[in-house]
Amino acid sequence: MPKPSSDIKSFVLRVDSKTWEALEKWAADEFRSVNGQLQWIIAEALRKSGRMK
Repeated sequence: MPKPSSDIKSFVLRVDSKTWEALEKWAADEFRSVNGQLQWIIAEALRKSGRMK
């Protein structure tokens, strides 16, 4: 679950067009924005690695 907006940090991420298109399709399939999908992917990876509960 994302933290309150005061705790959210912004950063620039560069991805190639093929990766971006795949992210857009995946996000649309999950009814999320690309930003929301990336947040979910990162949070899921952190949970699976045991680095975040």
